[in-house]
Formats: sequence, C-alpha cells, structure tokens
Amino acid sequence: MSWETVIGLEIHVQLDTKSKIFSGASTTYGAEQNTNTSPVDLGYPGVLPVLNKDAVMMAIKFGLAVDAEISRRSIFARKNYFYPDLPKGYQISQYELPIVHTGSLEIRLNDGSKKVVGITRAHLEEDAGKSIHDKFANETAIDLNRAGTPLLEIVSEPDIRSAEEASAYMQKIHQLVRYLKISDGNMQEGSFRCDANVSVRPSGQNELGTRTEVKNINSFRFVENAINYEVERQIDRLEDGDEVAQETRLYDPERDETRPMRSKEEANDYRYFPDPDLLPLEIDDETIEEIRKSLPELFDAKVKRYTEVLKIKENDAEEIARNMQVAEYFEAILENFNHDAQLISNWILSEVIAVLNRESIEINAFQIEPSRLASLLSRIHDNTISSTIAKDLFNQMLSSDETADEMIEKQGLEQITDEDSISQFVTEVLDEFSEQKDQYLAGKEQVLGFLVGQVMKRSKGKANPKLVNELIIRQIKR
Repeated sequence: MSWETVIGLEIHVQLDTKSKIFSGASTTYGAEQNTNTSPVDLGYPGVLPVLNKDAVMMAIKFGLAVDAEISRRSIFARKNYFYPDLPKGYQISQYELPIVHTGSLEIRLNDGSKKVVGITRAHLEEDAGKSIHDKFANETAIDLNRAGTPLLEIVSEPDIRSAEEASAYMQKIHQLVRYLKISDGNMQEGSFRCDANVSVRPSGQNELGTRTEVKNINSFRFVENAINYEVERQIDRLEDGDEVAQETRLYDPERDETRPMRSKEEANDYRYFPDPDLLPLEIDDETIEEIRKSLPELFDAKVKRYTEVLKIKENDAEEIARNMQVAEYFEAILENFNHDAQLISNWILSEVIAVLNRESIEINAFQIEPSRLASLLSRIHDNTISSTIAKDLFNQMLSSDETADEMIEKQGLEQITDEDSISQFVTEVLDEFSEQKDQYLAGKEQVLGFLVGQVMKRSKGKANPKLVNELIIRQIKR
C-alpha cells in the first residue's frame, strides 16, 4: 500500500520586545535564574496583566507580510493546565478569535518547484517557564525568567506533504520574522521552535489519519529527521495491523527517534474561556495601514530587484538576500560604490563569507565596515589596483582601521597601466620562457596563464592583468 503524509506545523516565535507580554519584566536572555520576573509572571493573587502594545504591532506586521486577515477584534483566553513552570495554572493565549488568520506563504523546494502553504492563524500568547532536570540529583528546578515572554504561534494548514517541505516552510518563516525584525530567531536560545503534527493515510483517501504531535523541535535538520522517523513509525504500525495512538511525542536527536510524552489533549481538555482581566483587543484600519507602510522589502521582492535592476546572477542574489543582515551589508556598500553590484556580490560571497565562517561570527561583528570595503572595490573598478593586491589589502584590513586609499599610498601599490612599462616585463618573460611561447603558438593556449603569472610576479602584482594578457598575445604574434 502507498501512503500519503500529512503535516501541519505550529511555529512558536519569541517576539523581540524589551518587556514581557503582560508585565514590565525584562525579556533579556541569560539573566540569573528567576530574576526577570514580576508578580504578574509569578501568578501572585490580585495582580492584573497589561497587554504589551509592541507585541500586538509585531503580530500585525507578520500577518500583513503573509497576506493574512487582521482581526479588528480579538480575544485573549485562559488555557488551563497544571505544570510546575506555569505558576498561574493557566496560560494566557488566544483561541476562538486570534489576531491573525487565513494567510499563506510560498516556499521553494530543492528541485526548484514552488508550493503555497496555507496559514490557518497566528495568535499571541505568553510563554511558560523552564523546567531544568539536570541541575540537581532526583529533583527538577524551575526557572521562571521565560514565563510571560511574548510568543506568536503560527499554525499552518495541513498542506505539507514531506519532511523536506516542512523544513522549507520552517526556514521561510524563520527568514521572514528576521526580515520583519520581530524576532532574532535564535534557536539555541529558544526564540524559534516548532511542534509538528504528523499523520499518514492511504494514498487517495480524503479522511485524515490519527496524528501525533512532536514537540519543541529547534532546528531545521531536526524537524526533517523527526518527521521522517515519525512517518516511518506510523506506517510500520499500520502495516502491522496496529493503530496509531493520538499522543504528544518528543524527538531525541541523539537516538534520532521520537518517544511518547503524554496522551494528546484536545481543545476542550484545556477548558478555554475568555480572560476576565483582559479587554477584547480592538484594532482600527488606520493602525493597520500605518504598519503596512512600514513593511520592509521582503526576500522575494529583494531577489527580483537584485536580478532585474542590479543585474546580479540569480543564485548570488538569493544567497545575499537569504540573510537580512548580509543584505543590509551589501546595500550599505552599494550606497558608497554603485558601479558594479556583481563585483560587490562576488566579494561578499567569497571573501567576506569565508571570514565569517572561519571565525564563526555574524556579519554584524565583521571587522571591515561597508564603507571601507566599498573603497577597496572602487580601486579595483578604476584599475588602481589588481584583484590580487586587493585580496592582500582585504586581509590587512581585518586587523587595521585604514582605508584602501591609505594603504595603497603608504605601500606604493598603485597598479601599473603604462604600456611601455608592462611591455618591458613581457619582453623579459617571453625571452626567458621561449619554450612556453612556442607552445602557445602551436595551439597550447593554456600556457598563457603561466606567462601572465610570470609578468605579474616581475611587476610585484602591480601590472594590470587585462593589459598584460593583451600585450603578451600581441608580442607573441608579431
């Protein structure tokens, strides 16, 4: 029997606000345990939540970016369950009337094909605290710093049909929230994680199979591995004549397997009801339009502009636009050097990215400011220096504050473009390497690179390579 996989993702995005969603406590990561808290977060009796306006604005911004409907009126509800890291005994969330609903997002797969995934809803809620099981022997510690941190839970339609599609969708959401600057998307710190609802059904069947929910997956690779394992596990059970239990499972990356956590709850198990301490959230059209006008240029539009207007190769444009910070660095260079966007792209994707990878840093920590790299590229463009010398200067810039012009003047590196001077080097090389000259005349054109290299060596890298090529060919063919 052939089987069809049906997947829906619930992605939890920590919103990048300075304070929590219903209190003034800080959201700064890494503080000492249980210090970023307030009576509201700790569930003290008699305290009242106050909604964080910035969290609302960020949710609307996301909704507009995925062409979703923004609810003019939405309700906060209490989701009741007991767990040690939830002091109030309930989580404030949105249930029947979320702030965002009915959107969509287009993803692109490895084979170049595209697919639209529906977004059912995106609602605001508060995060729970954190249970720490390895700090004390036979005891669990509770850190409530995260309790009350604002989350946007993004729920997809069950449109996803493979682990690859799930990973692509998760990556696109991750990229989007970073583009919108509503979240840092840091998976290691728990700012971006997802739950995967997975089921299988016989191919051609309309009725959905029994689903399991794999909780708290915090990497793109893990979401693929967890789904692939769960799909195989469910198919094996069904083909053996067993049933799939509706349950919540955890993914263990060390064993590359999922294991049961608890039986899956239904919505009615949580006894949702409107939170009596929070008024309905009402949003006017003017606010929505103001936010719409503030939306940045998103990935697809940016790639289109890079390729159609700046004439950058499509693959290069996608690589640069994939990371918002890299794109901002690229465009900051472009403000100072707008003669050759492809040259900028080449240097970022080769030299700059190589340094970032080698030093394990983000581009915001890169040592060479956009204006200094722009000055270096300008000197390549106007033939003041060769690419070889430029790479040497680039490496010097990593530990220096000097500009390219200052280095060129101090080190006497200005490129030689005088034909007479270069012709002298060419004559010396052709006299010394007459065998290679004869090989070129006999049709072995690849030796030209060797001869050019010899001229560049004699000129200490200062000769204009294009002119060197032309003069060697001219002299050989006399």
